[in-house]
Amino acid sequence: MTRLLGLFVLFAGFACAQNRVYELRTYTCNEGKLEALKARFRDHTIEIFQRHGIESVGYWIPRDPEKSKTTLIYIVVHPSLEAAQKNWAEFRADPEWKKVATESQVNGTILAKPPESVFMDPADFSKLK
Repeated sequence: MTRLLGLFVLFAGFACAQNRVYELRTYTCNEGKLEALKARFRDHTIEIFQRHGIESVGYWIPRDPEKSKTTLIYIVVHPSLEAAQKNWAEFRADPEWKKVATESQVNGTILAKPPESVFMDPADFSKLK
């Protein structure tokens, strides 16, 4: 019986890992606002993400000279697509997030357009699963 329970736990963990979904997000800022966006992520957003099940994988600034002035790209991971939808809804409703977002834009709107989002599954040969 103990072996059967152990196999069930192992399989359940494997199934959860297989359902993980990665999300590539691209933010385009208004001119001169990238530093404000980076500060907001560094000082607040990542911590609030963690509270809502949004796991950060990494954050990047493009090397392209023009895009590097206005673009932040990052990848997060969620336990499933359903969890991603729940995580984002809870994040957007978070009172601390609402306060941080408002305060970070007292000198003007940071984003030039809504963030672009692409949900992704790892390829069978990917190191990330």
